[in-house]
Amino acid sequence: MVTAADILNARILVVDDKEANVHLIEGMLRVAGYTSVQSTTDPTAVCGLHRANRYGLILLDLQMPGMDGFEVMEGLKAIEADGYLPVLVITAQPGHKLRALEAGAKDFVSKPFDLAELRARVHNILEVRLLHLETKNYSETLQQTVRELEASREVIRLKTLEERNKSEQELALAQQTQESLLPRTLPQLQNYRIHAFNNPTRFVGGDFYDFQQLKTGEWMGVLADVSGKGMPAALLSSMVLGALGIEFRSRTEPHEVVKRVNQLLCEKSLPFQFVTLFLFMLGPDGAGRFVSAGHNVAYLFRSATGLIETLAPDAFALGMFDSACYHYRPLHLERADILVVYSDGLTDAENPAEEMFGEERLIEIIQREAPSGSLAVEQAILHAMDDFTHGTPQTDDITFLVVEKST
Repeated sequence: MVTAADILNARILVVDDKEANVHLIEGMLRVAGYTSVQSTTDPTAVCGLHRANRYGLILLDLQMPGMDGFEVMEGLKAIEADGYLPVLVITAQPGHKLRALEAGAKDFVSKPFDLAELRARVHNILEVRLLHLETKNYSETLQQTVRELEASREVIRLKTLEERNKSEQELALAQQTQESLLPRTLPQLQNYRIHAFNNPTRFVGGDFYDFQQLKTGEWMGVLADVSGKGMPAALLSSMVLGALGIEFRSRTEPHEVVKRVNQLLCEKSLPFQFVTLFLFMLGPDGAGRFVSAGHNVAYLFRSATGLIETLAPDAFALGMFDSACYHYRPLHLERADILVVYSDGLTDAENPAEEMFGEERLIEIIQREAPSGSLAVEQAILHAMDDFTHGTPQTDDITFLVVEKST
């Protein structure tokens, strides 16, 4: 979580060949509360300083003798392996703005600059930079864990019984690691009953669900389905889950959260990886909203009429297009209304004759059992799945949530 103190304590470097500009910017930043501000009038020293200090932000003048700002940014690219340059350029040339952004700068201000605008842009870039680093560190830790777990799978090829048992134990540990990403217990939320089920097709899978209580008094629920199976899907689901947690600490608008997570996936995931997601927020009175990004239809049983409403997706899956827009739609649950959200592994489950469980069978269960409450719906789905599949190994993870407005 990035705090206001983290932003104010971030390391900042001011680069300008004119001492007067350096003193002006340094003074403005210190008055605004920034505690770690350095400066240089020598552009050739910037890369060495950044290697030693890893600044959260570099305010860089573009027009300097000997070495201009564009050359400085080229040198910084060699230091920042992921290509993310924490640079805010300062220029008096309108034609240099687009060129600076294309060179990797994150923003710009024009000379002569407005101090209030400069303070706002510095704060915004630092917040994004610190979130980027936090997510990067989280992702690198997960990748290292996955590499270690994948390496352990080589043990499976060993022929002795002792070696096979050891391999199974390590895969079981991988499953426990994946399961630890899911809530250990379902939350006890005012005026709601919640039930959840997850069954990966392998030791680890790509489906996940989560719940968070928000500062607004609302609570958030999400079910996501990551493309693929096994460890690659587990890694991507871990990244999405971590990013959602980080984003919901700094904002509460669901469409903005989903948009930022989509941009992260477009930047970090492989081209063939994507995530479908159904995210919803509800308050104690039943009022809320939802975003469905490429996910399959969710069902909402209305106790007053006995009818079932469909909540269909209206946006692309995450990780496909970095320019995709996401909009929330209103959602309201009255007393005894029941929301059922699921991954397509449920409706695509097959029996020994290779017939699919299907949406019609699921709708019939909801229609029949919902008047008896959410627990009855959950148990009926599980019993129906067992009776239908007869133990047939499935090809996709099976996950679903059942949410009831109890009062």
